[in-house]
Parts: sequence; structure tokens; C-alpha cells
Amino acid sequence: MDPGRHRPMNAKGGKTARQRLNIGAVRSKFSPWNDPSAEPLVRFEGVVKRFDDHVAVDGVSLAIYPGEFFALLGPSGCGKTTLMRLLAGFETPDEGRITLAGQDLAGQPPHRRPVNMMFQSYALFPHLSVAQNIAFGLKQENLPKGEIEARVQQMLKLVKLEPLARRKPHQLSGGQKQRVALARSLAKQPKMLLLDEPLGALDKKLREETQFELMDIQQELNTTFLMVTHDQEEAMVLADRIAVMRDGKIAQLGRPEELYETPADRYVAEFLGDVNLFEAKVASLSHPMAGIVIPETTQPLQVWDDDAPAAGSTVWLAVRPEKLRISLDPPPKGAVNVLAGEIWDIGYTGDWTNYVVELEGGKLIRAARANASRVVERPIGWDDKVWVSFDPDAGVVLTR
Repeated sequence: MDPGRHRPMNAKGGKTARQRLNIGAVRSKFSPWNDPSAEPLVRFEGVVKRFDDHVAVDGVSLAIYPGEFFALLGPSGCGKTTLMRLLAGFETPDEGRITLAGQDLAGQPPHRRPVNMMFQSYALFPHLSVAQNIAFGLKQENLPKGEIEARVQQMLKLVKLEPLARRKPHQLSGGQKQRVALARSLAKQPKMLLLDEPLGALDKKLREETQFELMDIQQELNTTFLMVTHDQEEAMVLADRIAVMRDGKIAQLGRPEELYETPADRYVAEFLGDVNLFEAKVASLSHPMAGIVIPETTQPLQVWDDDAPAAGSTVWLAVRPEKLRISLDPPPKGAVNVLAGEIWDIGYTGDWTNYVVELEGGKLIRAARANASRVVERPIGWDDKVWVSFDPDAGVVLTR
């Protein structure tokens, strides 16, 4: 076990504030994919999977490293679940190969692979208690009784279900069932845990709470996690790296902040959170600034971008709603990247207020403002004339 990725629990089984800070520091520095000498735990090498005339996975090559929390993210039908099932052994690749710890998995049945899978439905045995559900896989492996009992107690403590060990699944809440399924999956000490939409059955508040519990458990055990999800927020909170998938291919791979702030194309920009996209022309290039012309304004927008194509090229400008400033007052003279419009709709979520602004010409854009104060002297209302603006480093120029 890598001690740099392991942080012990406190006496009550939870994380202290200091330990949570340590975990954050460890996660921020964890980047074996940047180390040429680091050996991946799993390799997908040119993997293809077809179902009749449909190509579900199209030549995917990917490396996942020991101790990594990795997410496959994308809409239904993009190939993410098929890729996980290929690793688990429930499907067989038509081309390419998959290795785990250097061993080719071809021909190995699922029960012989050193991975375990936690399904979205949890698949708990209704007639067995919490402890018996956790012990089930260990008994199938004919482990000694004492070892099974010790392992079950370890898992119960890990997921904080010791007082509920004798309960049946129908006596548990959704979050408790999720933790039982997780404990059962981890009890066999797999080299890798596969999570298929692990929090999809939980309500929003419980899902957010469980995300942090899941991160703590992954850090505690230093087990490699591979998660499949269509929930971009869930992937960004949990994962060290995310592979955004589209039509059986990886559209972009990177840390959550890299994908969000520097998307490779419009598909990734739109899939990861809200974004305003403007079709534009490159008007000028003056290192490191690019002048961008959009139909919604006669004044060229200024964007920091060293990779913008030649003047005259068609591009798309992506600006996140939270990076837009919105004001009832006209901007000062000489201000850059200013657009005028009217409030078309307002959405209040408590911590944020989301404004839909109709620009001159009819285009609708979104601007988000944090509700940092309880009192607003002059709130922005429907049909108000407003100005939105953004800094040159807030926009991203996309070529596709």
C-alpha cells in the first residue's frame, strides 16, 4: 500500500478535520499518469466491442493507475457501461486487449478476475442480514470462519453500520443499503472496485453526503475505483480523472478542473455543466490575445488564447455562466467584452441566482451570481435592461 494515499480514521471511525485536509492535499498531488515510470493497474489497448452492426466501444486505449478514483462519464449509449463490463468479464472484446496488473484478462471468467462490481440496484439478498450479505462472497470462497467474521466486522466499521448488522435490507434506508452493497463489494479485497451509477438511487441531499463518504472509504482502503456515471457533478466531485465518452470513443480525458476550464470541444463544454456558446470569427491575433467577433455585438471581444486559429477562421467562444458579471448599470468607458440585453427569466436556488438574458438579436445566454449577501439594494428583475461582461481569461476558444 502506498502510505501517501492512506489516512487512518479517528477513534470513532470518522475523519477529523485535519485528516480531511490531508486527504485533500494527497488527492491534489496524486498524479501517477504524469510519471513515465509509473505502471498502470489497468490498460485498455485498442479495445473494440460491437453488437451486431453497432460499435459500442470504438478503439479505446486507456490507462488507470493504482489507487486512482477514475470516472467514465457520458450520456446513455456512449459506451461507458460496455467498457466497464468488458473489464469485469461480462462482455468479450472483438478487438484489442485488456490487462490488469500486467496480466491479459482474455478468457478469464468474471469470478476469476481480481475485480468486484457494485451494481446500481445494489442486488442485496432480502432474506440475509446486513452482516450475512457482507459475508456472502467470502463464504463462497471458503475462507476460514474466523477470517470471515473479522473481515465482516472490519467492513461494518468502515461503512458505519455496526449497530445495524442484524437488520434485513427491507429495514434499511436507501443510503444504508448503498453502504451494505459497498461493504460487500469491498469485503473480498479486490484490486479494483467497479461502480455502476453507485449513487443513482439516492435522493439529492443523501447523494451529496454519500459522495464524501465514498471518497473517505476509497482513501482509507487505497483501492482503485472505476465509476460509470452520467452525472457530471458526481464525477467531478469524486474522480481524480474523468474520461468523457461519446459514440464509443473518449472525447477528452483529464482532471475535473481541466475538463471544465479547458474543454477540447463543444461536446465536452456542453456536457460538463452549463455553458454559453457563441459562433464567432477570429478577427485578429496579437499574442497572447485573440480578437473574436460575434453577431451579438459590433465590438470585437478580447480573449486570452495562444492557440486560436488564423484570422478569418470560424470558432466557438465558450463562457461559463458563473464567469459572467451582470449589472443594471452601464459599464465604464473602455470596458471590454460587454453585451447588452434584457432579463428573460430568473431562477433562484438559494446559494445562486441564475439569470437568462436575451441579447440584442434574440440570443439567450445564462449568467449566474452567487448570493453572498442576504440583502440586495436593487434586485435585478424580469424585463430589466442589463449588461453582462467577462474578463479576457474567462472565455475559451473552441475550433470544433
